[in-house]
This record gives sequence, C-alpha cells and structure tokens, in this order.
Amino acid sequence: MGPVPDLDDRARACARRLLDADAVLLASHIDADGLTSAAVAATALERAGLPFETVFKKQLDAEEIASIAAREYDAVLFTDFGSGQLDAISEHVAAGDFEAVIADHHQPAAPEDCHPDAVYETDGYADFEYHCNPLLVGIDGASELSGAGASYVLGRALAEEGGGEAATDGGATAAGDAAGTDGDPRNRDLAGLAVVGAVGDMQATSGELVGANQGIVAEGVEAGVLAEGTDLTLYGKQTRPLPKLLEYATEVPIPGISNDEAGAVRFLESLGLDLKRDGEWRTWADLNDDERQAVASGLVQRAVKRGVPADDIDSLVGTTYTLTAEPVGTELRDASEFSTLLNATARYERADVGLAVCLGDRDGALERARSLLANHRRNLSEGLSLVQERGVTREDNVQWFDAGDAVRETIVGIVAGMALGTDGVDSDRPIIAFASKDDEETKVSARGTGPLVGRGLDLSVVMSEAARAVGGDGGGHDIAAGATVPAGEEATFVEAADDVVARQLD
Repeated sequence: MGPVPDLDDRARACARRLLDADAVLLASHIDADGLTSAAVAATALERAGLPFETVFKKQLDAEEIASIAAREYDAVLFTDFGSGQLDAISEHVAAGDFEAVIADHHQPAAPEDCHPDAVYETDGYADFEYHCNPLLVGIDGASELSGAGASYVLGRALAEEGGGEAATDGGATAAGDAAGTDGDPRNRDLAGLAVVGAVGDMQATSGELVGANQGIVAEGVEAGVLAEGTDLTLYGKQTRPLPKLLEYATEVPIPGISNDEAGAVRFLESLGLDLKRDGEWRTWADLNDDERQAVASGLVQRAVKRGVPADDIDSLVGTTYTLTAEPVGTELRDASEFSTLLNATARYERADVGLAVCLGDRDGALERARSLLANHRRNLSEGLSLVQERGVTREDNVQWFDAGDAVRETIVGIVAGMALGTDGVDSDRPIIAFASKDDEETKVSARGTGPLVGRGLDLSVVMSEAARAVGGDGGGHDIAAGATVPAGEEATFVEAADDVVARQLD
C-alpha cells in the first residue's frame, strides 16, 4: 500500500502504462511544485530503467500540447499540470498522437469539453485510465496533496510495479546521492522533494502539511531523509543573519523589530546573545536550543506587550520540515527556503538549473540557482514597492493592480501574495494582479487567504469563468490561481471576477 491508499489503483495503472512504454516524454510545470514533480518523476523513471526526456512549460495551452505531440513519443507523462488541459490533450489522445499519463492536483477539465473517445466522467470531472489526481478520489488538491505529491505516489507505484529492482542493482541517481542513499528501492527517499513541492505550493498555510501530505511526510521520516519538528516559522532560519531574520519577519509584524534593523539588533542584544562568531553574523541554525528558546520567548513577550493579535502570535511557532541529509546553514536544508530557491530558477527561464539542484548537483547548478535567487529577491522587493507606491483599486469584492511590464509576468502572482495585508492592501478580499506577457496577451494572477477560502472563495473558478468571459483561459487552486487574457480586456475581466467572488462570498 502506498502513502495515499485512495490513489493506489490509479497510480499503479499509470505505472504499468509507463513501464510498457519504449520511451517517455516528461512534461512539467516550472514553479517549485513543478520542478520537484519533475525531479521525483525523473528519478523514478531512471530507477525503473525507462528512457525519457524532460521538457518544461510555463503554461500548457493547445499550442504547447501540439508541440509535445510533434515529439512523437508514444507516452507523455504530465506532472503538476495536464488535468485542467484534458480538453486539448484528449484530442491528441483520440487521434493516436500519444498516450497520456497525468500526475496532477489541479481541477480537471469538464467532460463535455473533451473528446468523448478519450475521457469519461468521474464526479463531474473529465477522467481517463491513467489519471493520478487527488480530486478524483475526494482529496483536496489545493491543501492536501501537491503535484509533487501526486508524482511521489506515482513514483512509489513505479517501484512496486517493477521499477524497484533497478534501484537496488546500481540504479542510483543524483537525487538518491544527494539524500545520502543509493536509492531507496521503494522510492521513499524522494519524499523530501515531495514535501518541498507541497510547501512551495503553499499547502502549509495552516502551519503544517495536512491530509494526504502527512502520509508522505511519515514516509520521508521513516526513510531518514526528512525531519518534522516545531520551531519558529520565520523564513530564512538557515541562511539569514539573525538581525535580518527578525527584521524581514513581516509574516507576523512585531513593532520595534519587523522592518527595523536597529530595533532587531537591540532586541537580540537585550537577550545577551553572542550575535557574531569569528566576525560573522550567526544564523538561527547556529544557535543552540537554549538560545533559540530565549529568542522565541522574547519575541512572544514583545508581541504581547505591543498588542499583536493572539492568533498572529500563535503562528510564530509551527511545524517545520528539514531535509536531514543537506548541510546545515544552506537553503536546501529547510523545505521553505529550498522551494524559494527553486522558484527563482524556472521563473527566469532556467528550469534546467532548478531540476539539476533537485537531482543532486551541488556545484555549478547550486551556485547558479543562488545567483538567480539574489536577483529574484531584488525583483520581488521592487515589485512590492511598486504596489505600495501605486496602490490597488478596490471593487465591491476584489482589489487589483496592473503592473504592466514593470513586473515580470512569472513573478507577479508572488508579488500579489506578498502585498496582501500590507499597508493599503486589504486582507479580507482577494487580490488580482495583471502583468504584460506581450502585445497581445496579459497574465493574470490572483491570491486569497485561508479565511476567505473558508468563507467559500475558489479562485480557480473565478479565474476560469472570468477568463472565459473575455476569450481567455484560466484555472488553478482555491487560494491561488491564474489566467491569460487578451490585452485590453483587463477591465472587463475584473468586472466578471468581481461578480463571481460576490456569488461565492454571499
């Protein structure tokens, strides 16, 4: 039995089809979840002895699917996308261009939009024989299983269905080497990458991974590649100097510390900590348990004294996921930092770098990824400053901004998410962001919050319906989604989106 029993039959069917293929084309999305999905799948395919080629797509539309069909592979494995594009994929499957295998967690297309000879209906979704998607078995794909999680379930099935022997007979991969193993014959050592994908896909918004993700965490812990613990939830515990860790801790703003470099230093000095060692700033990872406890207690006391809401204070501490074989003090040690590093690669057209890091390259690829991350952080900071300077436009139910060509369309969604709840940007209504793709198309990204989703918000539906209203295409998850629409239709799109949100939150 695999880590997600409800998906066992589907994963095994997918695995058997792949094992029957002469060669496989692996097509994946470009964000952290897509990169880890590809890395998990690539490692599992290699261990199974299957020849394959990997391609990445920023978006999967009819044109890109046609380019995939032109590769003339008999089997195409789609990871972290494909379900929502079954309308176009099914046309090629029905025509005999390729056989599709999908490991995804996004909402599948509607059956009536697909070729009837290639799909059937499951609970209102388009479905077919080789389709590993949690939504088809009643598991929430937005919060309980990521694309990398679906790939992991498939990878485990590949080992069980006949791929495990390759791993034990010298089929080790770079990912296995990076994890400090020769390759787990059951592929459980890939659980760490699956967790990085889930964290990167914002599935730990409640403070920890839940649902089907917990089964993957448990396997990673059992395999010795993952540790689950309780710690500060602040980003940058492995790599940021202590004062910067607190200064940039805007997830829970603490007056006198957050966004205040001198204040952060004074706070740490008041605790009697030795902030430097051999002339270098210490990081959170450098502290011993007593020192960490002193900082955490001090932060809580300061937050209470300065009137920070109790719920925010509680969120200062949560569940953390550590990749135990990675060096202490590196981005790869912490699932959150690892996912951010990956996001900084493919969003700048270097998916190959992110994949290489996932597969164990700790030399050239890692250094290139770090360089891209530094550039990524600068761009995010500049993007957030732009939103704060220009402000947002509020409709009855949504708020939005148009970045034009001032923010890359590949990161405008991240900027929108960072802006939620900052000065001048409401946290009680979803935010929509526009960025220019080219002269003909505009990229749209939308972000919400957990409480809004709890009230009924589903941005995947919002983006899909509003995009269709203007001749575009969209989808995603309830808390984060995107679309591509014709340039010039932004105002009409906002109007349509506002109406959909009004119905959902009524």
